[in-house]
Amino acid sequence: MHTMTSRERFMAALNGQSVDRLPVISVCQHATYDQMEQLNSAWPDAFHDAKLMAKLASGGQSILGFDAVRVPFCQTHEAEAFGAVLKYGGKLGLPSVDIHPYHIGDTIDFPADFLSKGRIPALLEAIRILKRDVGDQVIVMGGIIGAFSIASLLFGVTDYLKASFKKPSDLVPYIELCERAGTTLAKAMIEAGADVIVVEDMVASMDMISPKIYRTLAWEYEKDQVEALSVPTIIHICGKTDPIIVDIAKTGCAAISVETTVNIPKALENLQSEGLTTPLIGGVDPVKTLFTGQPEDVKYEVRNAIAEGLSMISPGCSVPPATRTANLRAMVDTAKEYQA
Repeated sequence: MHTMTSRERFMAALNGQSVDRLPVISVCQHATYDQMEQLNSAWPDAFHDAKLMAKLASGGQSILGFDAVRVPFCQTHEAEAFGAVLKYGGKLGLPSVDIHPYHIGDTIDFPADFLSKGRIPALLEAIRILKRDVGDQVIVMGGIIGAFSIASLLFGVTDYLKASFKKPSDLVPYIELCERAGTTLAKAMIEAGADVIVVEDMVASMDMISPKIYRTLAWEYEKDQVEALSVPTIIHICGKTDPIIVDIAKTGCAAISVETTVNIPKALENLQSEGLTTPLIGGVDPVKTLFTGQPEDVKYEVRNAIAEGLSMISPGCSVPPATRTANLRAMVDTAKEYQA
């Protein structure tokens, strides 16, 4: 088989077609301190400045050799646009929500100027820059937060999860509002040049809620987003998603990003029993292997992931920023060992 471009490789794998080798990407954030130093583009400036944001994200291709790049680096843009107050982690850490702006029972209106709020304009401009500068070579991914998870950032996770268990109907109007926010942002990302949208619904993890709550309060809104968007959508949910893997696939998403706790052969078997061919992406533990391990540990996990039937290689969640470049590049090097 001829050597494919990164774009060809990614889209072929997404569509279940033959590839010259498995694509290597990072579904979640992939910026590291080493890339920041090499590119002279670092946090916190790269959270606000579109040129620096795009420059740092481009390291996924120019330094790591990945088949896709993505922005943003954090999970707070939508919540900030609704009025959440953020706490910045300086040069080393990601922004987090410091003050949750609402209490359950409050009336919340969708901001008419949502796409002009906070850092969203810079994020959209960064996608335009990435599309212009590297979009002919690699896939440009835009990341949004799932509706269930955005809502948790507006109220605080503890109160929100209690309500999801005791009075789930109280949360529905808020989740609907947050689905509108995520979809609005995703459509703007697509207009700016994003080839693929990643939906990170981290609070919908089975580590935090039950399959019943997922099906009641998260699944429908993920499905609505997939149906509303004109490009392929990857859904990422942290943790052991085995009990809901078929449900996630039934949103119609193009692929599912999973952590290494998921039983890949069993998950593929369960999907196939339902007539589903949704690709699974993942295979490498971002903390145990990428952050604290050695290149040989990374290579072992990649080889195992290929043997188990994953369609793309990726860290199972966000890359810790202190991860060494050698470990990240080992993912690509190992995938190339299996060149067709």
